[in-house]
Amino acid sequence: MTDQNSKPWAGRFTEPTDAFVEAFTASIGFDQRLYRHDIAGSRAHAQMLSHIGVLTEAECQQILQGLDQVQAEIESGQLQWSVALEDVHMNIEARLTALIGDAGKKLHTGRSRNDQVATDIRLYLRDEIDAIQAELTRLQIALIDLAEREFDAIMPGFTHLQVAQPVTFGHHMLAWFEMLVRDGQRLADCRQRVNIMPLGSAALAGTSYPIDREYTAKLLGFDGITENSLDAVSDRDFAIEFCAAASLVMTHMSRFSEELIIWASAQFDFVDIPDSFCTGSSIMPQKKNPDVPELVRGKTGRVNGHLISLLTLMKAQPLAYNKDNQEDKEPLFDVIDTLRGSLKVYADMMAALTIKRDNMERAAAQGFSTATDLADYLVRKGVPFRDAHEVVGKAVRLGVDTKRDLAEMSLAELQQFSDAIGDDVFEVLTLQGSVAARDHIGGTAPVQVKEAVARARKRLI
Repeated sequence: MTDQNSKPWAGRFTEPTDAFVEAFTASIGFDQRLYRHDIAGSRAHAQMLSHIGVLTEAECQQILQGLDQVQAEIESGQLQWSVALEDVHMNIEARLTALIGDAGKKLHTGRSRNDQVATDIRLYLRDEIDAIQAELTRLQIALIDLAEREFDAIMPGFTHLQVAQPVTFGHHMLAWFEMLVRDGQRLADCRQRVNIMPLGSAALAGTSYPIDREYTAKLLGFDGITENSLDAVSDRDFAIEFCAAASLVMTHMSRFSEELIIWASAQFDFVDIPDSFCTGSSIMPQKKNPDVPELVRGKTGRVNGHLISLLTLMKAQPLAYNKDNQEDKEPLFDVIDTLRGSLKVYADMMAALTIKRDNMERAAAQGFSTATDLADYLVRKGVPFRDAHEVVGKAVRLGVDTKRDLAEMSLAELQQFSDAIGDDVFEVLTLQGSVAARDHIGGTAPVQVKEAVARARKRLI
């Protein structure tokens, strides 16, 4: 019987692979995580070979039972991975052959490691996208719950990180939710292109065996099959597309993180991040550091870097398969792990977040956040908007000089800037009046936040 560690392609070579080159070119150290998907692909391939008469029913059953045993050995830790066998495919095939003999050697009929690995990655990524979507949904639910609970809590809305207008905290949380909705749509769209089967493309030109690719695709749950064998084995655009979508998710979460870090600071003191998501200082006993948001913000650069790595990996490759593509797995795997972990910890953290309503409302009362409301009030009184803008600017100037907000000025002081101002002006200068006035779909009014929460829950169903 052939040595279990001998290379299936060794017949053409007259001398063994250099030991360092063997280790340098091996991928088993990282691609072994594909074992379940590799075995699933092999099971479907064996069934297809039996379906077209290349394997007997007895041989097919031997292979299926043998693959079950190999998977059990892997999951129990009994299988010893061999660097000499290079990758997950050859390790599994060698062990299968050792278990069942010649039937195991027939499994690779009509396929190549080129279409095999392309299939494995697609199967793996398909499952991971589903798991990531589940975590993303958990985070969305946490945001919706928080928005519903704090639908009328008033906080300052910012542009340029300067106080702009008052908004409700619930409205702010639903802004994050909307970003994640688009992220989920991009992942779902990406999954459609991932779920196309390359198996049957063989090394690059297809195979001379009368394979039934549609039969195999159905067994594996693919939506369709690739149309061109050269393209199918060589491109990794589906993995790049996933990493691009992942980079956008992480970019959104990095923005969330930046806000949470600011809000948790002593200067803002808007939110309390639970202790279980923070750490202290080794020298300053008073410190409570928002490590989870900071790490997510930092890991965004890591994911973005992997996207650039994969784009660069692919940019100069001629058709068809090249060994360069072995370098696709570690960046892809790390993007998956990083994104999935970030979403998980964020969903848990946001579900436990508490806000400090009084602090937020006091902050919203500073910075002349109702200035636009005063301008709108004047417009409703018949003052042209540009004139109203000038009037309010002069009133704000007085407030800056006297260190008072607009609502703290007397009616007489306000009327010196425009005789259109009446005693009803103070109704629009309150924070509650300001947010309530934005009563339309997409606005920050508490009543609109409640309705948006209800719509958001329906969109998740």
